[in-house]
Amino acid sequence: MIESSPPFRDPELSFDRRIDDLLSRLTLDERIALLHQFTPGVARLGIGPFRTGQEALHGVAWMGPATVFPQAVGLGATWNDDLVRRIGEAVGTEARAMRSRDERVGLNVWAPTVNLLRHPLWGRGEEGYSEDPGLTSALAVAYTRGLRGDHPVYWRTAPVLKHWLAHNNETRRDTTSSSVRPRVLHEYDLRAFRTAVEAGAVAGVMPAYNLVNGRPNHVSPYLREHLRRWTGQELLVCSDAGAPTNLVVSEKYFDTHEQATAAALRAGVDSFTDHGTDPSVTTGRLHGALEQGLLSETDIDMAARRQLSVRFRLGEFDPHLDPYAATTSRDFDTSGHRDLAREAAEQVIVLLKNDGMLPLAEGTRIAVVGLLADVCKTDWYSGTLIRRSTVLDGLRERFGAGNVTFAEGADQVRLKCAGGWLQVPAPQTGAGAGAGRDAEGALDPALLEGRTDLPPLTVGSEATAFALIDWGEGAWTLRAPDGRYLSVAADGFLRASADDPGGWVVQETFTRERHGEGCLLKHRGTGQYVSVAADGVRVAARGEVFEIEYLERGAEAVTRAAADAEVVLVVAGNDPHINGRETEDRTTLALPPQQERLWRAAHAANPRTALALVSAYPYAVGDADAALPALLWTAHGGQAAGTALARVLAGDVSPAGRLPQTWYAADADLPDLLDYDIIGSRQTYLYFEGTPLFPFGHGLGYSSFMYRGLEAGWDGDVLTISFTVTNTGSLDADEVAQLYIRAVGGPVVRPSRQLAGHRRLHLAAGAARHLEFRVPLAELGIFDVAHDRWTVPPGTYELLAGASSADIRITSSIEVDGDPIGPRPVREQGLAAVAYDEQVGTEIVDHTKASGDAVTPAHSKGELLFRDCDFNTGVTAVIVEATGGGAVSVTTGTTTTILEPVDPTGGTYDYTPRTAAFTASGVRDLRVGLRGPVRLARLDFQRSPTDDVH
Repeated sequence: MIESSPPFRDPELSFDRRIDDLLSRLTLDERIALLHQFTPGVARLGIGPFRTGQEALHGVAWMGPATVFPQAVGLGATWNDDLVRRIGEAVGTEARAMRSRDERVGLNVWAPTVNLLRHPLWGRGEEGYSEDPGLTSALAVAYTRGLRGDHPVYWRTAPVLKHWLAHNNETRRDTTSSSVRPRVLHEYDLRAFRTAVEAGAVAGVMPAYNLVNGRPNHVSPYLREHLRRWTGQELLVCSDAGAPTNLVVSEKYFDTHEQATAAALRAGVDSFTDHGTDPSVTTGRLHGALEQGLLSETDIDMAARRQLSVRFRLGEFDPHLDPYAATTSRDFDTSGHRDLAREAAEQVIVLLKNDGMLPLAEGTRIAVVGLLADVCKTDWYSGTLIRRSTVLDGLRERFGAGNVTFAEGADQVRLKCAGGWLQVPAPQTGAGAGAGRDAEGALDPALLEGRTDLPPLTVGSEATAFALIDWGEGAWTLRAPDGRYLSVAADGFLRASADDPGGWVVQETFTRERHGEGCLLKHRGTGQYVSVAADGVRVAARGEVFEIEYLERGAEAVTRAAADAEVVLVVAGNDPHINGRETEDRTTLALPPQQERLWRAAHAANPRTALALVSAYPYAVGDADAALPALLWTAHGGQAAGTALARVLAGDVSPAGRLPQTWYAADADLPDLLDYDIIGSRQTYLYFEGTPLFPFGHGLGYSSFMYRGLEAGWDGDVLTISFTVTNTGSLDADEVAQLYIRAVGGPVVRPSRQLAGHRRLHLAAGAARHLEFRVPLAELGIFDVAHDRWTVPPGTYELLAGASSADIRITSSIEVDGDPIGPRPVREQGLAAVAYDEQVGTEIVDHTKASGDAVTPAHSKGELLFRDCDFNTGVTAVIVEATGGGAVSVTTGTTTTILEPVDPTGGTYDYTPRTAAFTASGVRDLRVGLRGPVRLARLDFQRSPTDDVH
C-alpha cells in the first residue's frame, strides 16, 4: 500500500529533507540499485524507473528524428554565447517533447563536451568547442543554461559535462595516461570545467576513459579536490560506458572488480554506466565490496543522494509544479527551431580567404563539385535528420536550378576477379531503414550489424559500375548505382544495403592492398577480405584478387563541369563516420589525395574556383590557399547546412564565423598526439612559436571594421576594458571583437596572448558600438608551482583588441601590483617532484592509487629543472623519496650528488627515503636527473646541525 503523502512528496519541504526521507524508506538493495545507469522503479513507493544519460551534443541524439544543429566545433566557430544558449533551450525543449511520447528519452543529458581542442588530429575534435579554455567555458555556460532552463527550482534537463579530464586521444584511449603538470592542469584543463560548474547550470560530469598522471579518471582525486569544491550544489558523476570494468580488464589498475567499484565510488563516481541495461553486474560488485569491507553504507547513501538530487530538480516528484512538464510534441521541430538551425549554420561559416571573388552576383553560373557537394553528413552524436539541405540543394534554390551544374568527382569503377565481374543483383527496391536505425530512425544496437534482407553481391558476366571514394588514410567506400553503399552484415555477406556509412563499427569501408597485378579488398570493420563463395560475395580470412577498371576518373567529370561555368565551388572535407571519430584519431592534416586532385582539376579548368571545406577538423591546405581566390570552412552544419552556405556565397549574409582552433600549416608543426604539456611543447595559439596557416580567431567578412579608444580601469579586483567598434563598410554585418591579454616578461613562460573576452555583434553599415569587458584580476594569473597556489605576478600586461589573435587593431598596457613569485623555500618545505619548472624526457605518474603524483623517465632517462631554490644559509644532505629502482642525481652549479640504486625490491608504491651528502646555500637552480625505472615523489634537505645555534 502506497503511503498517501510521505514527506518526500511534500513540495513545502526542502529537497535535502525530502531526500533524507526518501533514503530512509529505501532498502539497502534499492539504494544500491540507484547507482546503475538504468535504475528500476520502486512500486511500493510509487517511484518510476530512471536512467542517466541522453546524448544531446547538438540536438537530441539516438532517439529518432530531431532538429539537428551544427556540430559542436561549429558552434565554437560562432563565438556567440547567446546563440548557443538559445540552441541549448531548443535541444532541452525537444528532449522534453520527445519524452512526452517516448519514455526512453532521458532528461539527464550528457552534454556538452568541454574537452579542449588541444590537438587537431584528435578523433573526437568535432565534439569540442575550442582549443581555448575561456571560449570553451563561455560556450559551455551558455549551452548548459539553455538546457537547464531559467526556473529557480526546477530544471528543463540536467546537463553533464564530458569528459573529465585531459582527454584528447582515441588511440589506446582506455590505457594511455595524459601527463599533466600542475600549471597545465590549473591554467588549462580544469578551467574549461570550472567556469561552467560555478555558473550553476551543470548537474554533473562524466570522467573520461583515459588515465591522468598514471591514474584512471574514474578514480581521480580531482573529483573531490577540485570539482566538488567549486559549488555547493550536489553534482552527479556518471561513468563513461564500460569504464568501471576497464579498471580491471584493460587498465589492470585493480585486481578485482569489487576493489575497482569501491575505489570509483569513494573517489566520487555515483552512476555506473556498465553492461548496458543490465544492472545486476554492477549491483553485484557493490554488494561484494560492502561484504568485503571496501565500502560502507554511508558511501552508498552519498551516491544515492546525488542521484535523487537530480531527479528532484527535474520535477519528477512534483509534476504539478514542474514548469516544463507541459512540454508536448507541439514543441518539437517547430518553425522557431528550424529557423534557429539555419541561423546557427550561417554563423558557423568561416571565410578563410577572399580575393574579391565573393559574394557571387545574381545569375552567376556555378559548377558545384566535390564529394561533399550533395550530401548532408551527420556524426555519431547526431539525431536523425527530419529535413536536409545539401550545398547543391542550397545553391539551386538560391541561384536557380538552371544556373547550377553538379559533378560529384567520385571515380567510376568496375571490379573483376577470376570468376567474373562484381555485380549487385537486380532489382534493388526501396532503401528501407538506414543501417543501425529502427523504422522510426532511432539508433538500434540490434541493427548495427547491418541488413540481411537484401541479396548478397555476386560475380558474373555483367559488371556493376561503382562509385569509388577514397576518403584518405586507407579508407574506401563503394556505392552502387542506386545510391546505397556496399556493407558487410553480421552474416559476413557483402550487400549494397547502407544509406550512408555509419554505426559504432563502420561496415562500409574497405582498404586496398596491392597483390601482384591486382589487389585485395580488406574490410575495415571485420579485418577480413572480400572473397567469392558459392552463395555470394562475403568476407573471409583469405581474399579474392581483384582488378580495378576505371571507367572514368572523378577529376575528368570535374574538369568538364568547371570549364562550362563562370565560377566553381569545390566542396571537400570528411565523413564524420570514417576519418576522425570516436575510437579513431586522424593521422594527418592533409586533405585526402582524391579531394586534392579534384580542386586542382577544377582550378586548372577555371581559375575562378573556390574551395569550401565541410569538415569536423582543420586541414593543412597551404597549396589551395596559395592558388585559389577564395576558401571557406564550415563544420557539418546540420539540417540547414546547404541553405546557409548558399546565402553566404550570395551575400545575403556576411560571414562572421571565427576559427575556434589553430589551423597549422603542416603535420611537422604538431607535437605528439599524447603530449599534453602545452607549455613545454608550445602547443595551441597560447604557446605556438611557428607560423600557422590560419590563426586562432581568424575569419573574414564582406564588410570592414575599425577599432578605437581602448581604455582600461579598475573596479576593485576587476579590470574594466572598453573600446569602440565601427562598421566602416557598406554592408550590415556581424563582427567578432576579441580581447587578449599578454604578460610582458615575467619569471615563467607565459602565453604569447590569451583570450580574455569576446563579443559577437551585428552592426549596420556606418554604425558603431561601445563594448565593455570586465576581467577579474585572477584571470591574469598563473599557478605558482613554487608555492602551490594561484597568483597574479606583478608587472606590465598588454591589452590587445582586434579581429583575431593575429589581427590586433589597438593595444594598451597596464601595470599590475601583484604578488611576486619568490624563491622556493626548499630547505624548510622540500620539493614535490611534480612541481618542476621545466622537464625533458619525463612523465608524471601516480604517487599512490588514491592521490598524489610522482615523476619517472618517459623512456630511460629524464631531467627536471627547479628554478630559484632557496637553500638559505645551507644544507648538508638531500633526502630522496623514490621507488622502482634506477638512480636520481641532484645538481646545483657544479656539484652533483647521485643516489643509486634506489631500492628496486619494493612495490610500485613502496617509496623508500634515501639520504646522501649534498651541500648548497643561497638561491640556486636545481637539476634532478632520473635514470632507469625510478619514480620520484619528492626531495627534502637536511640543515647543518649547527645551523639553528645562536
